[in-house]
Formats: sequence, C-alpha cells, structure tokens
Amino acid sequence: MPTRPPRWPAGGSGPDRAGPEGRGAGRAAVRGSVPPLTAIVSLAVALSCGLMQERSSVAELARSLRLELNRYSPGEKLPSSRALVDRYRVSPVTVSRALAVLRAEGLVVTRPGAGAFRAARPRAAEEAPRPGDTSWQEVALSVETSGESVPRSVDASGVLASLADPPPGALELHGGYLHPSLQPERAMAAALARAGRRPGAWDRPPIEGLTELRAWFAAEIGGRTGSLAPSEVLITAGGQSALTTALRALAPPGSPVLVESPTYPGALAAARAFGLRPVPVPVDADGVRTELLEQALRATGARVFLCQPLFQNPTGAVLSAERRREVLRVARAAGAFVIEDDFARRLAHEDAGPLPATLAADDPDGVVVHVCSLTKITSASLRVGALAARGPALERLRAVQVVDSFFVPRPLQEAALELVGSPAWTRHLRTVATELRVRREALATGVRRGLPELALRQVPAGGYHLWPRLPDGTDEAALTSAALRAGVAVTPGRPYFCAEPPAPHLRLSFASAAGPAELAEGLRRLRTACDEVLG
Repeated sequence: MPTRPPRWPAGGSGPDRAGPEGRGAGRAAVRGSVPPLTAIVSLAVALSCGLMQERSSVAELARSLRLELNRYSPGEKLPSSRALVDRYRVSPVTVSRALAVLRAEGLVVTRPGAGAFRAARPRAAEEAPRPGDTSWQEVALSVETSGESVPRSVDASGVLASLADPPPGALELHGGYLHPSLQPERAMAAALARAGRRPGAWDRPPIEGLTELRAWFAAEIGGRTGSLAPSEVLITAGGQSALTTALRALAPPGSPVLVESPTYPGALAAARAFGLRPVPVPVDADGVRTELLEQALRATGARVFLCQPLFQNPTGAVLSAERRREVLRVARAAGAFVIEDDFARRLAHEDAGPLPATLAADDPDGVVVHVCSLTKITSASLRVGALAARGPALERLRAVQVVDSFFVPRPLQEAALELVGSPAWTRHLRTVATELRVRREALATGVRRGLPELALRQVPAGGYHLWPRLPDGTDEAALTSAALRAGVAVTPGRPYFCAEPPAPHLRLSFASAAGPAELAEGLRRLRTACDEVLG
C-alpha cells in the first residue's frame, strides 16, 4: 500500500471532510446551542449536498485499493478500516462503500469482526464455467396462447427516451422532472429527518396508506367541494404505479382502451404490457374531441378512457368546461371508466390563473378514477402518489395494488406528509410556478426567433414542455440523433402516438434545464441539428 495518501479535491464537503478541522467543527456545532433536531436536519442537508463528492471519493478509493491488491497474497488480510481512514483521509462510510465495490467484483472478501481479505485467485480459464445459452427464451417469450390478441413484448422506448441519461456534456431538453436547482432538496432532507424520528416510522403502514396522507390527498383532489373522503384514496408509489394499477384493475386483457392522441408514452407502454389495445382519440387546443370520443366508445365497446384534462402531455391542452361535462356524460352513458391523470396540477405557472377542479370532484357516481402524484413537483425519487375511486372499483384497485407491491414504504409516506405540512411547501410551489413561467417564456421566445420552422401552436400555462410541429416529411429520428451529436437531448414525437402520427413533432422540456441561459444554448445546438437535417 502507498505510504502517501492521494490528493483529494480541495474544498469538498460532506462525510469525506473528516480532517481535524472538519471533525472539530462538527463536534462544536453539536455541543453548542443548536437544538438536536436542527443539527440532524443540517446534517441531512449537508449529506445531500455532498452526495456527488462522496460518489467520487468512493470510486477513487476503490481504484487505489484495486491497484494495490497485487501486493497481498490470496487470503491475506488488508489494513483495517481505521487504518484506511487515516491513510486516505476519507470517512469510514467511504471506506465501507469502496470495500463493498471490491467485494462485488470478487476481489475482496469480508468477515464480520475479522476485517477484509484478498479473495482467492479466480479459477483458470479452462476451469471456468461454459457461457450460458439463453436462445431458448426467444421461443418461450414469444409463444402466444389461443385467442391472445396483443403481443406480450414490452416496448419501453417511449419512456426511456425521457428517462435515459444523455452523453456527458449534452444539455437536457428531454427530461420529465425538475432540474435539481428547482427541487426542494433542503425541505425534503428536513422532512426525511423528521419522518425518521416519528414514533412507529419503520413499522408496517396501513395497506391503503397513512390516514393523514390519504386525508391530505382527498382534500387536494376534492377541492372546494370536499366531495372526496379519505377512505376513497389509496397511496401509491408514484403516478406511473397508480396508472398501471388502474389499467390492470379496470380493463380485461385483450380489451380496447381509449387514449388521447397524442398521449403520454408511459401509459401506452403500460397498456400494451398488460395485453390491452390502445385506441386513439384526437386532441385539439380544447382537449379531447368529445364527439370522436363518443363514436369511439360505441365502435369499440371500450370500458376505459385514459385522459389528462389539465396541461395534457404532450400538447399542453386544457379540457374546456363544455367538454368536461361531455366526457363525464358520454362515459357514464357507455358504462365506461375515465382514468384522470392529473399529473401537472402542481406544475401550474405563475400566470395560469384559477385552475379548473378535477373531474373527480364533479363526479359523484364513480365514473372517474383519479391519479396524481407528488413526484413531478419534488423529485424523481419521492415516489408517492394517490388513486381515488368510488364504489366496487376501489376494492378492485386496492386488491391489485396489494398483489403488486403490498404497500408504499412507511418512511417515504411519513416524509411526504412532513413535506406537504411544512411552511416550505407553499414557498416551493410559488418558486416553481415563477421559475417555470420564466423558463417557458425563454424557450418559446427562443424557438420562435431562432427556429421558426418549428411551429408552436400552443404555449401552455402549466406543465414543463412545449410541443412544436416539425415541417412535413421531417425524419424525427434523424433530427433527434443530429441534436444529440450537437450536444442537446430532445424527444421525438412518434412515441406519443399509438397509431400513425398525423405530423412529425418534437417535445422540448424547459423544467430539466438549469435556466434561461442553458435553454438558449440548447436551442443554439438544436439549430445546428436542424441545419444538418432540414437543410
């Protein structure tokens, strides 16, 4: 092992700043007048801010240890964790995680109470097991049963288009979540710290979710009418989980499901994964065209219609008051459920004005099954959402969720409850509303000035993206590939249609960017791609 420790990046923070000054300052802060709970919250925030530094430290220490392993014989004991802490000037957590990396690679074995040892040499190549042959799975996964009408293959490409990490240096105009600068990281860290100290925080929660959290969601969904009871709400692991639960519970395999066209690719992927047949119903500036919805219900016999009445993804349309009434009327007449995906209500912009009530708030008859989530307005990892329904459908939804996942982890529910009940929650909503408006205006102005061939027919006052139409005949795949080569990630429009699209589109996100300057640079790079593909 080297006698001199490597030089770690100066100015780091978090657990790896474990030198004499850092340790002394930490002890002094705890011994001082800071209340214990505040100290815990401060520590949680510091850990969150130092996460990137911690990951880098673990990787560098693992690399150093990997290079030094040849100095040890198989089975020989490595220096103790305390010795590694002193030698490399890192935290015990970093040492533990670096050793875990080497253990996963088969280079190190650890024995409780004894320490870490170099692993035995791997077997010679001639003794290695033969490579497996998984070709038989192609047959097993493709065989269809009699009467099966929908292939069982799952196409997640539309979802992955907005979840995949772009190459290093590429700007993200394709993401579906808030940029880290817009996320309430300090408030979430504080909420998580408080939640972990709640009595029973690690006990099993009620199957349906914490009573207080269900009551909060019921008030949010029911609005001024107060028409929804906490007992009519189920807590879910985010909006996608709620959507998949609703589709599985309400539509039998092989049946048609009506969807807006275009619509969220994650819903299309989930429907097809369960053997359902998505049937498109066109959307215009006022939302779904209800005369076509009525025709589609009659023609297909569908018993489920999935829609996003508020700031629809991807068009940004808001369902008009007249069409709201029509959706409920025609669905009730057809004996069909309406799955209301209310994903963007907390993403309204500063200039949005009063928002319409949820469809569920105006539906006493159980036609609407409501889906919403806290994930979009907070963080991709705060996966807490809700399903609201009335009548026998609620019990069906509950049964499907229990079979799929049992329940949402209680610490996550407790943290969500702490977050929405804190003063920081209202401040966060106001901040996001302002910042989304600023970013929306910057992106829309930039598209109109610098990319006039991208037609913006609607600029919504909510949500996190724009939906420009491309010139007829544009190859979306070629354009998105050229954009990535130019250093900007954008989303093609094709995955948002379950049938042939009427025109090529792009979806441009402004929530995943750091601010107006980054949006301007992203559009400059997109200009380069358009010049290459469109000429």
